[in-house]
Amino acid sequence: MPSSESNSSRKKSSSGSTLIVQGAILAGAGLITKVIGFLYRIPVANILGDQGNGLYSVAFGIYNIALTLSSYSLPLAVSKLISARLAKNEYKNAWRVFLDALLFAAVVGFAAFAVLFAGADALSSFYAKEGLERPLRVLAPTVLVVAFLGVLRGFFQGMKNMLPTACSQIIEQIVNAIVSILAAWQLTRVFADTADVYSYGAMGSTLGTLCGALSALAVLIVLFVLYRPKFQAEMATDESEQEENRVVFKALLLTILPVILSQTIYQIGYTIDDFLFGNLMQEKNIAQDVIDSMQGVFNTQYNQLINLPVAIATALASSTIPNIVQFTVRGDSRGAKRQITSVLKINMVIAIPAAVGIAVLAEPIMTLLFPRLVTYRPLAVNLLTWGSSAVVFYSLSTITTSVLQGSNYMRIPVIHSAISLGVHVVLVTVLLKFTDLNAYALVIGNVTFPILVSLLNCRSVSQKLGYRFRLGSLFGMPLAASAVMGVSVWAIYHALYVLFSSNVVALVVSVVVGVLLYLVMILLYPCFSDQELKDLPMGMRLVRLRRKFIGERP
Repeated sequence: MPSSESNSSRKKSSSGSTLIVQGAILAGAGLITKVIGFLYRIPVANILGDQGNGLYSVAFGIYNIALTLSSYSLPLAVSKLISARLAKNEYKNAWRVFLDALLFAAVVGFAAFAVLFAGADALSSFYAKEGLERPLRVLAPTVLVVAFLGVLRGFFQGMKNMLPTACSQIIEQIVNAIVSILAAWQLTRVFADTADVYSYGAMGSTLGTLCGALSALAVLIVLFVLYRPKFQAEMATDESEQEENRVVFKALLLTILPVILSQTIYQIGYTIDDFLFGNLMQEKNIAQDVIDSMQGVFNTQYNQLINLPVAIATALASSTIPNIVQFTVRGDSRGAKRQITSVLKINMVIAIPAAVGIAVLAEPIMTLLFPRLVTYRPLAVNLLTWGSSAVVFYSLSTITTSVLQGSNYMRIPVIHSAISLGVHVVLVTVLLKFTDLNAYALVIGNVTFPILVSLLNCRSVSQKLGYRFRLGSLFGMPLAASAVMGVSVWAIYHALYVLFSSNVVALVVSVVVGVLLYLVMILLYPCFSDQELKDLPMGMRLVRLRRKFIGERP
């Protein structure tokens, strides 16, 4: 008969595997949606031009703030509260959380919609962006839709089921891509001879965001209707004491508000940069079309590539929260630490080589993806080369923020983000006002902000949770392997370009070889233990492959 210790070991392994599998589902969906988003932004960027991209990016920055204040926190908050109650088999209380979250979404979503729609003209004047009101009015109802979308996603994530979120994200992005391209192309064609062509083009692109959100909401409503009878059956067996409605709503607010504050600080940094850049560059008598174009390069060409790998961190963070919450509720600190180590390792193994690859191949990537945007290509290349490290630090800050919030330290990440934002604003203001760095000042701020958040968060994770960061396996091994990969990729690309005079051939082959080389090095060197590899998708194959490489028998 198996011992209780072996049963416990199997349960822990199963829990770790569940986290990785669910995290892989959400991370995979996040990566797919980011790839789709990145790919459709290429034709849209070429349709709108640098000036149109600048207008679109400012509108989307304002929309992100409204989204953050109203609904961005809902998936994380709802999943956290529901998973905490399901850990104690309190199905009726979990349902009450869901209903209260829907009410909250309706109130704040409608408020954000009203403010954004009615205040579009005032925001256009405030940001000194003529035509900004058109894309803003299209994005206004999107905030309300996404609020309900966030509650439904949080409901499923709280039950450790990431498939509904993953499916809805992919469908949302596909619809978004199709409508954005077609609407931007059609509106720029119709209004080609008017001074407002860039405004209408940006409005067309934002129309895709609204249609995508509506399609995702429809998918989740169907899945929820199908799942509801099963959940009601589980509620019928629940004999636990029911929480009062005011208690649940208070818990919801106390969970949502710190997340809102934390994420608002993240998002507001971008729109503050847009405000500072637009106004301080005007003080230097730089032409408005040049200002809009530089903003377009930073927000579209630079940020699009930087945000692609960071999407994996966001997805892993979402899948981590319910598991850490349940370990915290059960008082299992060792289990929580294992989850933290797993998600940190996977994150850094992805983020570090992504940053190195972007820096090394910045010019060929820009040449391939944005063939029509040549005027400011040297600027885009330099921004990517010098600012690619933001990938690593945004990933790390996102994960550590989720770890702290999942461990009931809700206020700490807010304080850290506020401190970092204050430093960021002062730094960017000084650099824009007293130097000629222009767009480079934005990149410096974009890197220093997550660095400071990461350092502060890591210190708190160590102090509050007693977690020990093993720098060698978490950061050292991926960094060493990435350095070798980066040198190899650079040499392979330039050799192939000399031979074939084809940017596409040289870029694709060098990336494929670089990925394979990196994977081999990660397997050969002790970054992951055998047990950690087994918890990954196709883990046993990876273990056998590593043992084959190093000459060990299984």
